Amino acid sequence: MSGTIALVGSGEWLPVMADIEKELLENKPPVYVQLSTAAGQEGQKSLNHWNTLAIEQANRLNVESRWLPVFDKESANDPDLAKQIVGAGLIYLSGGDPTYLAETLRNSIVWKTIVEQWESGASLAGCSAGAMALTNWVPTMRLKIGKNNKDVAGLGMLPNLRVIPHFDRMLGWIPDIITRYLINTPKGVTLVGIDENTALVGSENEWIVKGKQSVWVLSNEGRTEFKSGQVLKLS
Repeated sequence: MSGTIALVGSGEWLPVMADIEKELLENKPPVYVQLSTAAGQEGQKSLNHWNTLAIEQANRLNVESRWLPVFDKESANDPDLAKQIVGAGLIYLSGGDPTYLAETLRNSIVWKTIVEQWESGASLAGCSAGAMALTNWVPTMRLKIGKNNKDVAGLGMLPNLRVIPHFDRMLGWIPDIITRYLINTPKGVTLVGIDENTALVGSENEWIVKGKQSVWVLSNEGRTEFKSGQVLKLS
């Protein structure tokens, strides 16, 4: 039986979201696999920061932290790193560059192992870039000079969803983000905005909002708010 999925607007591995991560680990092996692949291009200082957050959160939850150094396609195809995912209770993709994350993990040994563990019952979470990459389509968020700044295919775990994280702040950063998403959201796919310190937790067609703020269903007709504790059902 496939495990639970959590799509998180922000706050991964921080005290504010510890209760949600604790729920995702309930009745699961006390093994917390954490990947900062989306931050793989940010330099060692940033990666050290993510590693520290991962260890501190696992300590709060009293579980084993396995923060895996999967930062490029070579490491994403390292069988020894993939083996460390086996037996996880919760696998979590943290934030950073969503297109880099999707391109790095797609068709890799590490991603295939993540899917296998989720299908065996492990919980799977993605925050910010991690949440975006679990869908079928990932927009370019960080324009780079001299690079091919194009949108990419996601990892395809949730083909019936599109996700805008940091929704309560994102319009201040990228004013046209909703328009960009709506243009690229086909019929039958639901577009959701997830506020910071908030998660959409569930699987496939039934989800519940957890955390401090709200989740928004977005369409050409407007937006519908779902507050913490409310259930969101998808057709």
